[in-house]
Amino acid sequence: MKILMLTPYLPFPPASGGQIRSLNLLKHLSKHHEITLICLYKNDREKQYASTLQSYCHEIYLCKRPEKPWQPATILTAVFSFLPFLIARNYSSEAHDIIKKLLREHTYDVIHAETFYIMPHIAQTNIPVFLVEQTIEYKVYQHFVNSLPFVLKTFFYIDIFKLKHWERYYWKKASTVGAVSEADARLIRTLEPTIKPVIVPNGAGDDMFVPALLPKRKTKQTLLFMGNFSWLQNTEAAEYLVKQIFPLVVKRMPAVECIIAGQNAQKKITSLQDQAAHIKIVDIPQDDIETVKKLYIESSLFIAPVFGPGGTNLKILAAMASGLPVVSTSIGAERLEMKNKKNVWMADAPETFADGIVKLLQDDNLYENIRKNAYTFAKEKYSWSAISKNLEIAYKNIITHHENRN
Repeated sequence: MKILMLTPYLPFPPASGGQIRSLNLLKHLSKHHEITLICLYKNDREKQYASTLQSYCHEIYLCKRPEKPWQPATILTAVFSFLPFLIARNYSSEAHDIIKKLLREHTYDVIHAETFYIMPHIAQTNIPVFLVEQTIEYKVYQHFVNSLPFVLKTFFYIDIFKLKHWERYYWKKASTVGAVSEADARLIRTLEPTIKPVIVPNGAGDDMFVPALLPKRKTKQTLLFMGNFSWLQNTEAAEYLVKQIFPLVVKRMPAVECIIAGQNAQKKITSLQDQAAHIKIVDIPQDDIETVKKLYIESSLFIAPVFGPGGTNLKILAAMASGLPVVSTSIGAERLEMKNKKNVWMADAPETFADGIVKLLQDDNLYENIRKNAYTFAKEKYSWSAISKNLEIAYKNIITHHENRN
């Protein structure tokens, strides 16, 4: 198949969930298909990474979008038009012109658009469009706005109204809509009953899977939370872990340690290090994969007190692939269709989080059972090879349906 893939970011380095997703899809799809990639970038420094993607792509086109979000032109567009800030922020006239030219001069079997806000770049075409929603964006923004001071909320609520309108508009405009979890698919069906989303989940990166589960060292017991702290959901989770959960654990296990690690950690959550002893904040550059792997492998438990909406949690998948047992909220675990006390320990309150952490660290049999089940579950359901094969089937179904309709 000839695939025209559109992403609102350069899919390297694998620093964000979207980049990890797109990079792994490119790796696996390129084995059997010809991919032309259109991706947006913010600054010229990003161009150095394009060469890494050349082995996966027939052609790559890098298109400039506004470097900083709060530029006057972007703000004016969002305020004085019906477009939401997210579309204004991510629009590239260069991408629009290149896609229009490519569609005029070449033939593709399918257009794959990652995120709805890349869709405005696509000119009118008869080629079927597969739109994958990595998260339901208006729900994420709604969660963010609820955290703002009251005086700022009015403007942002208007923007959420516009965001929800255009998100639904592009779902209906696409030939088929993909979602990363059944929870997101259910919300899409609720809002637009005529749409039947296809599930294209996120996966654990190939480099995160350990070849085999080796025994965990018991000499030092360490809790780990990993994330990009530019995202509100991750800063909320870190604060909840440090302020609500960790003190309860330390009362019962005084020697336990806690590591909060990820991009922008020093910038966003340094103050948490002063909350209690035995808490370490680790800032990880976006291209430092080795430190990420080392922390997953050397820690004892991954703690995911994530309550925010949308998507699937790549951090949980990475932990499972690394052989690290997970204690997660039911929201985080259910997005991955995990089973409580089989391949994850679910908790939704500080006390139940602490109970689960202590029990897993003290009960070797329970620890190993959940660990092994999670690792096997991740390999069978959330490996990118399996996901890409299912995506190929979705492409074929879209193309067949499009041909029959015409």
